Amino acid sequence: MADRLRRGTALAVKEILRIGHPLLRGTADSVTEFNTAALDQLVADMLDTMRYANGAGLAAPQLGVPKRVVIFGCDDNPRYPDAPSVPLTVLINPQIVISDPAPCYAWEGCLSVPGMRGLVPRPRAIRYRARDAAGHPIEAVAEGFHARVVLHECDHLDGMLYPRRVEDLRCFGYEQEMLDLID
Repeated sequence: MADRLRRGTALAVKEILRIGHPLLRGTADSVTEFNTAALDQLVADMLDTMRYANGAGLAAPQLGVPKRVVIFGCDDNPRYPDAPSVPLTVLINPQIVISDPAPCYAWEGCLSVPGMRGLVPRPRAIRYRARDAAGHPIEAVAEGFHARVVLHECDHLDGMLYPRRVEDLRCFGYEQEMLDLID
């Protein structure tokens, strides 16, 4: 982002749709064309928006684009100060296989559910396959926070927002009101 500012390129920060919007409840369509200007622009817009909002990830439906595209990456993020580093990654048409289904509970937030957090169970470890923007295959293993971020973003592609995964609604609310639980 700073590099684009130095070069004088304007950032393309887009509006993030919020919970309740119909596009966040639908199933996203597969991407069929790779290495296109439109796909490159979508990924750039997602990256600019995610970074501007201090997100750990973002899915295309959150920007009103019903395509199976997610990005994620986390390094020194003020919203997740204790989170381990997660490499910046673009996944197109991701497929996930649960490799360790043991539930791991952690607090999640979402740019589409601003100011709120919920305690969400997620599988401990996953494997994922996808394509990058050029259409090249990607395969990786993710555990812990990394797996949580991938699963959270991929949920958006199927119209699922994290509040629906909260098992006990006493563990869901506004961050400021729940500081004693979250810490």
